[in-house]
Amino acid sequence: MTTKTMTIVVTAGLLMLALGSQAAEQTAAEKLGWTMAVHSYTFQKFSIFDAIDKTAEVGLKDMSISGTVNLLENGKIKKTPTPTISDKDFAAIQERMTAKGLHTKFQNMGVVKPTISEEETRKIFEGAKRLGIDILVAEPEAHGKLEELPKVMDVVEKLAKEYNIKVAIHNHPGPKNFYWDPKVVLAAVQGRSPLLGACADVGHYIRSGLEPIACLKLLEGRILALHFKDLNEKSPKGTDVPWGTGISNARGMMEELKRQGYKGAFCVEYETNWEKSTPEIAQCVKFFNKTCTELAK
Repeated sequence: MTTKTMTIVVTAGLLMLALGSQAAEQTAAEKLGWTMAVHSYTFQKFSIFDAIDKTAEVGLKDMSISGTVNLLENGKIKKTPTPTISDKDFAAIQERMTAKGLHTKFQNMGVVKPTISEEETRKIFEGAKRLGIDILVAEPEAHGKLEELPKVMDVVEKLAKEYNIKVAIHNHPGPKNFYWDPKVVLAAVQGRSPLLGACADVGHYIRSGLEPIACLKLLEGRILALHFKDLNEKSPKGTDVPWGTGISNARGMMEELKRQGYKGAFCVEYETNWEKSTPEIAQCVKFFNKTCTELAK
């Protein structure tokens, strides 16, 4: 064997060892194509900087960010529309994320409110592009009327294609909120670009009297993001509890999402015990990791 041939063989062997090492280090969630992230609204009583610290405290490295961000001004919280935050403020946010070991790219941003005005809606997409956001969680404004839905979705679809940004329509609880029923979300995206889909808030399905797994099945192929929750009861008054301890069948939902081949983030939006929720969120992390390990086999 020549020296050149030996060098090639050794190099190839080292590459195989490196690839094998990377595969061995892959987590169960990564094998499934999943990431667990904290949605910043979970810590809406705090500044975004405290939210970052608390996310690191529960052992997660990813976040999604609300449509408004809690900045600090003279030591006080100042709510600011996320698409409009300054480059300086965003650099400070990313610096804090780096310092705490978080990934600096947010999984998604929202809820935002696109309208029929292309000029105003473009500002949302411009802000998202500037901040490196590639999924908008949105509730396009149709004034509660199905007949107005195509017009606003025409604007959303046009800009989604132009900016190559996905738009995931979010559901708040029904019946007063327009997108509470996944059939309305499907009507909004029917026949449109695959850049358009759903942000399935499974807790709000339960608060709306719906079966979350049935809703996920209905939206198969269109789920772009998740606000993942487990509730203590099936009613509008249902409150968040650690995943796997409530009535939402959290494992069953994860099994269904695996069946569908969902790839993306499970964003924990924990909407109870606002100021002291980190121990409960840590339980959610433990459940997520354990279930992923079981599902990845």
